[in-house]
Amino acid sequence: MYREFSETVMTQGVSSASRLALAVVIGTLLWNPAVASAQDSAVDSQIKVTALEIRGARGVSAARIKAVLATKASGRWPWSKAQYFDRDAFERDLQRIRAYYVDRGYPDARVAGIETNLSRDQSRIALIVNVEEGEPNRVESVAFDRFDVVEQSLPRLRRVLPVQPGAVLAAADLAAARDMARRELQNRGYPGATVAVRETAVREKAIVVTLEADAGVPAVFGPITIDGNTSVGTDVIDRVLAVRPDQTFTLAALQQSQRRLYDLDLFRVATVEPVVEAVAGSEIPVHVTVVEDKHRRLEMSSGYGTEERLRAALTWKHLNFFGGARTATFETKWSSLDRGVRASLTQPYFLAPDTALTFSGQKWFSDEPSYKLDTTGARVMVTHEWARLDPVGRRHATTALSASIGYDAESFTIANEALADLTFRDELIALGLDPRTGEGQGRLTMMAVDVRRQAADNPLDSHRGYVVQLHFERGGGWLPGDFDYVETTAEGRHFLPLGRWLVIANRVRFGMIGSPGPLNENVPFFKRYFLGGSTTLRGWSRFEVAPLSGSGLPIGGHRMLDMSSELRLSGFGNLAVVAFLDAGNAWTPSQTTPWSLKADAGPGVRYKTPIGPLRVDLAFQLTPIAGLISNGQPETRHWRVQFSIGQAF
Repeated sequence: MYREFSETVMTQGVSSASRLALAVVIGTLLWNPAVASAQDSAVDSQIKVTALEIRGARGVSAARIKAVLATKASGRWPWSKAQYFDRDAFERDLQRIRAYYVDRGYPDARVAGIETNLSRDQSRIALIVNVEEGEPNRVESVAFDRFDVVEQSLPRLRRVLPVQPGAVLAAADLAAARDMARRELQNRGYPGATVAVRETAVREKAIVVTLEADAGVPAVFGPITIDGNTSVGTDVIDRVLAVRPDQTFTLAALQQSQRRLYDLDLFRVATVEPVVEAVAGSEIPVHVTVVEDKHRRLEMSSGYGTEERLRAALTWKHLNFFGGARTATFETKWSSLDRGVRASLTQPYFLAPDTALTFSGQKWFSDEPSYKLDTTGARVMVTHEWARLDPVGRRHATTALSASIGYDAESFTIANEALADLTFRDELIALGLDPRTGEGQGRLTMMAVDVRRQAADNPLDSHRGYVVQLHFERGGGWLPGDFDYVETTAEGRHFLPLGRWLVIANRVRFGMIGSPGPLNENVPFFKRYFLGGSTTLRGWSRFEVAPLSGSGLPIGGHRMLDMSSELRLSGFGNLAVVAFLDAGNAWTPSQTTPWSLKADAGPGVRYKTPIGPLRVDLAFQLTPIAGLISNGQPETRHWRVQFSIGQAF
């Protein structure tokens, strides 16, 4: 075994000094009595691998190299799985390292040496593999041959290809570029297109990549067949399809049809596929297969968070309610923060496939730190969604526009602490609240317009892309009611991956509410802005960041700015760690220093679950608020622990 191992190491280009050191250590290791008694076994159950390090890796991540190796280091925790040395596996790993580099564009990479550290009792070993990467092959330029049929889309295709001039020429990127170019042809009406790749060396380590197309015959969609539906009408399925007979064949139409079917929430499985084997001339038949899901669903959930405390929710849905793919929903929830019941009815196909009409009503109670609000009301909302499906780059985006009108009967009560603050008495009277009880009520009729652009990869835990939201709301005015205001809010989120494990996430929100008349008389107290809590300015408790009354109570503002940045590091199984910084404030128009921001920072931990990350954040105030009253007492604790489900944004 000692001779075989030494010969394998020599083939990897190990220096003579390193080879001698390795031979002595491994020879001793493999010929100790424990291994000899194991009858020449390649695995020594007595020799634990305590560390494995890859040195010299620069162009390729050392962590990614170790991820593909069979030899692993034992975990540091007492409950971690122990890893033992396997000679055969380690020999294959040395070969695997070179193959890994070659696939990623480093043809001259080699294992330059191996260092070992064997414990005195020969029960533990630490391994260091030194690599020399050499110069990689780089892309000199990218050429397209016989792509005349999609000439107009070539500039965009060049931008999104993973193979770019100056980049390292990796085999995986070449394969991805070939597939993207083929999908571009298919998406332009050439379903039988193929693409070949040629590599031409123009000088040492400089390669010209040529994508050569064979577009084939242009085609259109043929007859459409639908199979698998039982209680859902065929007409319901057919009307949402983006595929139509005699329409130019595109991958986007197939994907759009499948997305619309899944959005109905009626089907467990929905596929829209071309029937290639049944091609008749230039017509491609399409077969739709669905498997219906349960149309009546009862969902129960419970949990705990620093803001809601204990919570429990019950949701009942009736899908395909009286046919037509309608959805009736009834929801009830209880927590220390809010509780109540809501009901809604949604018609998904309202005049057009991507337009929905929703009627909803609610009886809801909110128990916020600054006020209590009892709402009874109803809404009518129309939503239209545009989906930009990119079958080439496989980065999809949706834009939704909704318009709504609603009526609410509001009954609200100011917090006892604010009621006892004599400096706030005049404002209470202006708000229409009884200065003795802090109670008020009113009718709110409003109309709103919302725009949302979603281009992030995962709504629950985004790693790439962006989200933009705009909201405009008009209360009162020519509409009947007791309030008269205009509110505008905007929010943007951006997620940038840095390698495989690191994501930089940023969010900024801005809001303002005004009135043609006096603010305090026309803007209800519950519409004011408060910051602080598990999703905004985490160094403070909920609603603690806002303009203060004379005695130090947060009383809300009419302007708001909220910003957060997070550095999210994963790669620890289901665990991830986060470093974050929050900044923002809320203020009134009369404040002379509205841009005096409050800030906090700290670490956090995330644990991945099926319903989103379990989140714990420890936030420290960087700019404590002088004179703040929290829970009836002067605030002296300048840190908070926030616990919840889902990312902060």
